[in-house]
Amino acid sequence: MHESPYMIEGNDVPLAPGNVFSVEPGIYIPGKFGVRIENLVAVRPDGSGEALNHFTRELTVCGD
Repeated sequence: MHESPYMIEGNDVPLAPGNVFSVEPGIYIPGKFGVRIENLVAVRPDGSGEALNHFTRELTVCGD
C-alpha cells in the first residue's frame, strides 16, 4: 500500500524526515514476463535518504 506523499510526476509536496518511499525500476517484455525491484528509501532527519533494502542486485537463475 502506498501513502502520500506520492512520488509521481507533478507532485510538488516536499519530502519530510520520516517519509518512506519506493523506487521501483523494472523491465517488461510484452507477452513474456516482467520483473520489478522495489527499493525502499527513508528520509533521515538531515534530509538525506537511507536505503532500507540491503540485498544483492545480482541475477539469480532459478531452475534450468
